[in-house]
Amino acid sequence: MLRLILLGPPGAGKGTQATRIATRYSIPHISTGDILRANIEGGTELGLQAQDYMERGDLVPDGLVNEMMVDRLAADDTEGGWLLDGFPRTVKQAERLDDLLGRRGEPLDAALYFDVSTDELTKRIAGRAEQEGRPDDQERAVRRRLDEYFQKTAQLTDFYREQGLLHDIDAVGSVDEVTGRAFAVLQEVSSRMPPR
Repeated sequence: MLRLILLGPPGAGKGTQATRIATRYSIPHISTGDILRANIEGGTELGLQAQDYMERGDLVPDGLVNEMMVDRLAADDTEGGWLLDGFPRTVKQAERLDDLLGRRGEPLDAALYFDVSTDELTKRIAGRAEQEGRPDDQERAVRRRLDEYFQKTAQLTDFYREQGLLHDIDAVGSVDEVTGRAFAVLQEVSSRMPPR
């Protein structure tokens, strides 16, 4: 049983690694985007509220995303653990998650940060944009998006580092090499966990 958070900038390969980790440990891969879509498609009250924001072109507020996450983590398939991808995005969301897990007596086991330099990310994203025929993804625009990401995420990585939960994963190399590094960290995390 593992309760994990995956962090990493766009282009770090986090989505691919999330799928592999979830499969290896037989835990659900929970992403913010999937939760939003499921609530909207299911016509839930939270989904209707989120859709209203999205149709206006606004970001869905943290409070609403938090409520959807609380509902999702109460589902039966999360009893054996879970992997969160894309949540939390802010320290405020991380604090809310900590509060929820504390009340349930279900502590977070680890936060994995897939680390890639800005230069490498710029190359990856620009290369992907070129392959997909999106020349508008110019280097300057890519760097601006990454700078914004790192400014917001630095606080989040510090938050989990201070709790002793953050594990940096070198995300440069082949997909299999990165997976191997992630599995090695999770093996170590699992070996230190008390029996549940």
